[in-house]
Amino acid sequence: MLDVALVVTLGGDCLADVGMLRAEPAVFGPVASDPTVSRLIDTLAAGGQRALTAIRAARADVREQVWTLAGDTAPDADGQVVVDLDGVLVLAHSEKQDAAATWKKTFGHHPLMGFVDHGHGGSGEPVAGLLRPGNAGSNTAVDHIEATRLAPAQLPKRYRRGRQTLIRTDSGGTHAFVAWLAQRGRWLSYSVGMTITDVVHQGRAQGPGIGWTPAVEPRGDVRDGAWVAELAGDVLDGWPEGMRLIVRKERPHPGAQLRFTDADGTRLTCFATNTAGEAIAALELRHRQRARAENRIRSVRPGGPPAAVPRQLVDPGARRTPVIGGARTGSFVAA
Repeated sequence: MLDVALVVTLGGDCLADVGMLRAEPAVFGPVASDPTVSRLIDTLAAGGQRALTAIRAARADVREQVWTLAGDTAPDADGQVVVDLDGVLVLAHSEKQDAAATWKKTFGHHPLMGFVDHGHGGSGEPVAGLLRPGNAGSNTAVDHIEATRLAPAQLPKRYRRGRQTLIRTDSGGTHAFVAWLAQRGRWLSYSVGMTITDVVHQGRAQGPGIGWTPAVEPRGDVRDGAWVAELAGDVLDGWPEGMRLIVRKERPHPGAQLRFTDADGTRLTCFATNTAGEAIAALELRHRQRARAENRIRSVRPGGPPAAVPRQLVDPGARRTPVIGGARTGSFVAA
């Protein structure tokens, strides 16, 4: 398994690429033979869910030990773990299982990835990879729930439920997903991007009674041309108790197109969170920093899931994604 993970880290996309390791015995030591690697994949495939559960449990144990050794530089050094979920379009240049037309009028897959945030400049750690058809939606509740279910399974046990684990995503703000996150016994913290509805537009985000606060930058400076406000009242009807709805308006960058519903020359976005007792500017900054997940995806795509999705997936992502995830986590451990 380690040899396969190393090959993926080096850019390999087939089992025979294990030969790259054999070319450097002084670096990699004894390397499994091709038949041994082939038997490993057959064993994992035959093991089904038991094999996946074992891999995830092993990764969680190793992650806990590494984070302990990392001390103040560990992702949980401040007592909280942030898991970012983000989708990515991956093009397919031939007919592959589950490849379909995408919302950008391309053809391929639309996987949903999950990464533990390492903060500014960190590499991140993959903890979930849900392979999906190219026509999968950006706000599909069942997919966000499945990705969030998979991610904590690979975290140290103390972070698998409770407010110390924050699920952060720029989409997925549906009643089903938010209710699942806030479910009694799970109690996960969340910061989830929401759709701007008519209720927000009409008399809420642009009304004279809204108290706008300047947005801030990571160092505490005021963000030029951006303001945040918290919405209350009937806009929260039907949502879980304790949910806060925060909206941001910002002057778009030069050349950006405004939506028909944008007013006063500013672009509106909003997100929901259940974090209490924090200033809305700090919460908005925290949510905005989820954009780091896009950098994580860019670093994974050259050799990771699903940059080289096989033509036929007997069980899409079931065996390949944990191996790739192990490879990327291995890169962090080695660093």
